Amino acid sequence: MGKIFENRVISNNVFWYKTRITKHHRMQLTNQKPCVLWFTGLSGSGKTTIANKVESLLFNNKNLTYLLDGDNIRHGLNRDLGFDEHSRKENIRRVTEVAKLFVDSGLIVLVALISPYRKDREFAKSILEAGEFVEIYIDTPIEVCEQRDVKGLYKKARSGIIKNFTGIDAPYEPPLHPDIHIKTIKMSADDASKSIFSFLVNKGYINVR
Repeated sequence: MGKIFENRVISNNVFWYKTRITKHHRMQLTNQKPCVLWFTGLSGSGKTTIANKVESLLFNNKNLTYLLDGDNIRHGLNRDLGFDEHSRKENIRRVTEVAKLFVDSGLIVLVALISPYRKDREFAKSILEAGEFVEIYIDTPIEVCEQRDVKGLYKKARSGIIKNFTGIDAPYEPPLHPDIHIKTIKMSADDASKSIFSFLVNKGYINVR
């Protein structure tokens, strides 16, 4: 029959084709260690803002990158998904598989998603090779996120217009041991991005050019 995965059957007649050019070859070409920088935090915490700034620093350093933003992904690949727990899980699964392909191509992938459940972030880490998943917790108190409320989402959630909104009527499980912990009430977005860039240099993911 085939292997059952997430209530779907994967045929025994589907095989992984090993290409001649591997991730190792692409690493040599790009002179960087591909990885996923996974930005997690509440809506309005500053995930995408900081990820954007990190990507700009990497771009200026001549590194090859791609930013996968949660809202942008839901305009295309995940446009058919809602915000219930099952849909959130599938959202993470799809984004993770795309990120994995980008890592295989040699890129540094920046993923900015609320990704509220630890088990889903653990899944993302589990399908990548050791050292390829960098969990970045953008730690912003919910009252600060609500004060910002750039998109007006908290107001809608409080009034009941939006259901299953993280931090209001849906849970957020913060990372227990993130690789990088950014407390935005103590650090500006610019300083946070520089700190993350320095981490990548110190850990050997990139070289300063």
